Amino acid sequence: MSEENGAAGEAQAPSLSVLVQYVKDLSFENPNAPNSLAPQQNGPQIDINVNVGAQPLSATEFEVELKLTAKAKLEETVMFNVELVYAGLFRIQNVPEEHLHPFVLIECPRLLFPFARQILADSTRNGGFPPLLLDPIDFVALYQQNAAQQAAAVN
Repeated sequence: MSEENGAAGEAQAPSLSVLVQYVKDLSFENPNAPNSLAPQQNGPQIDINVNVGAQPLSATEFEVELKLTAKAKLEETVMFNVELVYAGLFRIQNVPEEHLHPFVLIECPRLLFPFARQILADSTRNGGFPPLLLDPIDFVALYQQNAAQQAAAVN
């Protein structure tokens, strides 16, 4: 290998390609309809959870899952419960090994989130409720929070 080719190989920029995105699991429950759809004096309490997971399929390809759950309750009555696992297959190249884990768990879900957000909004709207529009998620903070929890669990 010539010195010129070696330098060009070292200078390659990191790349991220989305190969495919898909709904892996979607569940919407409206257990108290039609009563839950009647006008209410107060808005429901909505609990939202976000989880990110990833698994390598090869040295450069990763399946990343963004799991979003939202449960709306008015007092003790469940208004709706929605669970979504939205996933993508990503090809990641030229990312140093020490940066790969955070790259996969921050950048990939950041790309998936707008699509998953729209699916949740459409699901709640189709269930007879106003669309649930999630605020943007800080995936860096989520990654740091999960890393801190894992470190605490080890100690």
